Amino acid sequence: MGNASSMLTQYDIEEVQEHCNKLFSQQEIVSLFQKFCQLDRNSKGFISADEFLAVPEFAMNPLSQRLLKMVDGLNFKDFVAFLSAFSAKASLHHKIEFIFKLYDVDCNGKVSFNDIIEVLGDSSNSFISDEQREQVLCQLLQEAGYTRNSLLTLDDCIKVPLTFLINQA
Repeated sequence: MGNASSMLTQYDIEEVQEHCNKLFSQQEIVSLFQKFCQLDRNSKGFISADEFLAVPEFAMNPLSQRLLKMVDGLNFKDFVAFLSAFSAKASLHHKIEFIFKLYDVDCNGKVSFNDIIEVLGDSSNSFISDEQREQVLCQLLQEAGYTRNSLLTLDDCIKVPLTFLINQA
């Protein structure tokens, strides 16, 4: 499973469905496999960062460099799991977990004020100044019971969904 010359068996489809918590139908998985094979230009069974950047919508995303860290080298099952966070059927918990990984800049399991500011800077460009961004974030954290020095864990973000962060990504 995963290179352009292979075909998905019914077993493969069901295995991928289980891997992504059945967020995609069997037909959607077949369509995703076709897209995966198109992206996997060298039929290696995984998609490189360069291959992802060949997708104009991905390359134009202001968070593309951060997303590349999450997608570089994905095999088909992991490609579908990655995309499952974007499914309308994905739970809020699943979406928060995805966003948390995006904001966890140094992959230490904690999101700091500076991590959030860095991602917001990537995604908001010059729409607001750095100072305005920091003021808004300080206010948001304070309203949620945190400070500028707090280190947020995934559990913190699940307990108090920071909808501002979800809406930015």
